[in-house]
Amino acid sequence: MSTRSPKLRFTKEELEAPAVKRAAAKADKAKRKLDKAEAKIPKKAAKPAERVIDPDTGKSTVKLAFQEKTPPVSGLARTATVAPGIALSAAAHRKVSETEHDNVGVESAQRLSETAEGGVRLTEAAYRNHRLRPYRNAEQAAVRADRANLSALNKAASTKDPQFSSNPFSRMQQRRQIKQQYAAAKRAGADAINASEVIGKAGEKAAAATKKAGEFVRKHKKGFLVVGMLAVLLVMFMNMMSSCSVLTEGALGAVGISTYPSSDDAMLGAEAAYCQMEAELQEYLDNYESTHDYDEYHYDLDSIQHDPYVLISMITALKGGEWTLDEVQGILSMLFEKQYILTENVTTETRYRTETRTGTRTVTDPETGESSEEEYEYDVEVPYTYYICTVTLENFNLSHVPVYIMSQDQLSMYATYMATLGNRSDLFPTSAYVGRYNGSYQTYEIPPEALADETFAAMMAEAEKYLGYPYVWGGSSPSTSFDCSGFVSWVINHSGWNVGRLGAQGLYNICTPVSPANARPGDLVFFQGTYDTDGMSHVGIYVGNSTMLHCGDPISFTNLNSSYWQAHFAAYGRLP
Repeated sequence: MSTRSPKLRFTKEELEAPAVKRAAAKADKAKRKLDKAEAKIPKKAAKPAERVIDPDTGKSTVKLAFQEKTPPVSGLARTATVAPGIALSAAAHRKVSETEHDNVGVESAQRLSETAEGGVRLTEAAYRNHRLRPYRNAEQAAVRADRANLSALNKAASTKDPQFSSNPFSRMQQRRQIKQQYAAAKRAGADAINASEVIGKAGEKAAAATKKAGEFVRKHKKGFLVVGMLAVLLVMFMNMMSSCSVLTEGALGAVGISTYPSSDDAMLGAEAAYCQMEAELQEYLDNYESTHDYDEYHYDLDSIQHDPYVLISMITALKGGEWTLDEVQGILSMLFEKQYILTENVTTETRYRTETRTGTRTVTDPETGESSEEEYEYDVEVPYTYYICTVTLENFNLSHVPVYIMSQDQLSMYATYMATLGNRSDLFPTSAYVGRYNGSYQTYEIPPEALADETFAAMMAEAEKYLGYPYVWGGSSPSTSFDCSGFVSWVINHSGWNVGRLGAQGLYNICTPVSPANARPGDLVFFQGTYDTDGMSHVGIYVGNSTMLHCGDPISFTNLNSSYWQAHFAAYGRLP
């Protein structure tokens, strides 16, 4: 059996560097431990326990079966496969407003999360079973071996090419490429790999990525200047600016990290492939009655559409770097299945129709008295089954999917790409997101007298840090960005309260209702009907003068006297 983590082979010259020699020794040690752990894996592996109930006594027993051994799945992988399926079940799917991104389904998401966690706990319980301990030990040993191998490769790469090691952006690209080359070697099933080969290929790709970033900066001077100014403010704030070269490298790194790393062909191809799947779905619906045989049809269909920047940002965050079209076919199918939920429900009724039938009867001639048979027609009511088909298509909204399928780091990268549109606003110029996150947002100068209230001042000091942050469904921290209730929960939890992560309805429940005439800065303002859900659907922080600060898209101030907010206004609430 080939191990999951290959052995590294270094040249004599590479091992002359003390740092590389130490790292290589640690990698060898981790590899030996992995070999020992894998040797203890039995030839048969336990299947999930099956509970059997005796129909006579009602007594339940647990039955353990066995199957051919398969490599164990990591905890993160189990969560990623179990939780999304539960989280995106039919009970969780709700219609999405096309004009408003407000997230008020967090209570539902929390219930789904609890369900998912329950499923994960069951899986973890099975892993704690002593029969499966060898798998767990081998899994942990494999993780440690991979870490040790990557550490050794990075040490060797920095020693071999100090120029890359000195540049933060180049170093980041180099580490990313080393990780990708190492993963490729593992997928190929190699028992051993040459460190020089991995480092060489990674260096070539890292150099190409660095060159590509430099070309991007030259072509997008305006965007680079904006990022540069942000970097200046950050450095000044942290009082850590030591030289202009450090500042330039930091700005370049900021641009590189937020830029789509894949080729135009790959990204445009992925968008075209997704549009093709949507076109096939539309064609299926358009021709539904000609391909099915029911008596009556009813349709409840959401529109078929998505934003290409959401799609490309999701794919890039999930892949963790550069990708090709061939590599993401599975991801495209997975996202499509989670966005579009097609339900075909057939019901039957017993109905009656009138049929004319022919019969015979005996008749007697009244004059001759002779009898004869004659035919006659008569009507009867005949029962039959009437089929009624209701076709429902729900567009779950692609931008709402990330929180259910991404890790915290992936969600953070998704928010970064959406905030910058991958620094490629030219890629899909007709997208509604183009121009939305250009650094401009509605501002409002809060009157000094309102800030005299220390509690409200603390709320604003925290809330205004995130002006311009993009809306991310389910987001609840600066690292992932926010949705409406996640933003308000974060602000109040960092301004003197401790209420946890609540949805709009949950925040309303802890507040005391306040009339509009008595509302004051620091109260929360609630809305209904901005999203297809019961109860409160949106929440913001009232700052006075008919203005609120909320997580729209992006986070900004807005005037409550607009027709939209007036139409959906529900109540003001005062925090406890």
